Amino acid sequence: MMSSSPSAAPLLQVENLRKHFPIHGGVLQRVVNSVKAVDGISFVIHPGEVVGLVGESGSGKTTVGRTILRLEEATSGAVRFGGVDVMGLGRAELRSYRKRMQIIFQDPYASLNPREKVRDVLTHPLRLHGIGKASEHNDRAAALLEKVGLSPDHLARYPHEFSGGQRQRIGIARALAVEPEFIVADEPVSALDVSIQAQVINLLEDLKNDLDLTMLFIAHDLGVVEHICDRVIVMYLGKVMEIASAADLYARPNHPYTKALLSAVPVPEPGRRRARTILKGDIPSPINPPSGCVFRTRCPMATEDCARIVPELRQVGSGHASACIHTT
Repeated sequence: MMSSSPSAAPLLQVENLRKHFPIHGGVLQRVVNSVKAVDGISFVIHPGEVVGLVGESGSGKTTVGRTILRLEEATSGAVRFGGVDVMGLGRAELRSYRKRMQIIFQDPYASLNPREKVRDVLTHPLRLHGIGKASEHNDRAAALLEKVGLSPDHLARYPHEFSGGQRQRIGIARALAVEPEFIVADEPVSALDVSIQAQVINLLEDLKNDLDLTMLFIAHDLGVVEHICDRVIVMYLGKVMEIASAADLYARPNHPYTKALLSAVPVPEPGRRRARTILKGDIPSPINPPSGCVFRTRCPMATEDCARIVPELRQVGSGHASACIHTT
């Protein structure tokens, strides 16, 4: 896949983003602690680029996507879209930016109103944002269904009448209805059968190429993002562990966590196996993350220094950064 030009101005800039969920306790329900879901991450996405955001469940990936779109309010940090600070927008201004930034949700059934026919699901965003004439909305909805591989005859059906893969296609059509510039795809295939996942991935790749979409593709499986993403960001416990082009990350992973994730990806060649890296224990609680490097409690390379030094992302190659004090 062709990558966007690194010299182009970023469409999205995330700077030192934090999202801490307060924990209340005691008789007065005061804040006694917080869940550090996202803890100071920064990255950019250029126009026309698909960036993968990967990591285990509990890494904070979904919270990043929701905070960028202000479905969750950030604790601190900045999100700039087209050079404008999204965090500073009022309600009216935010609505116009919501038209430019859309989301594909993880669960294709829970994200669709079971009482609405597909026609209503697809025409509601058009009415909300005043797109086109009311007399054109039905034709627009039919065209959207065809674009995602469904029939215009499906407009009169309800979500429960479709398979999981078909429902996710409807969710994709809804996200495309307002012609956005940027889409957050929040684990769009994780709730689908393996046989359907490839079809949806191929659909998203075709749409990306046809519409020149910019996308943040969230997944917990590195094998899923390999063919659709230009770059990959690896997250663990609210922190960024590694950022690299997809080709470089898969060929030369640097961080021990990335290597462990990649070792679990099946090799599609009979008789060939990867050396497995089995991580010990479970991901720690984001309420009380480990000191120093948050990955140290499960890292096979951890030393005493890892407990006191917070590793910063540093360049280990062209466009390749890693947050580990022991790798070069």
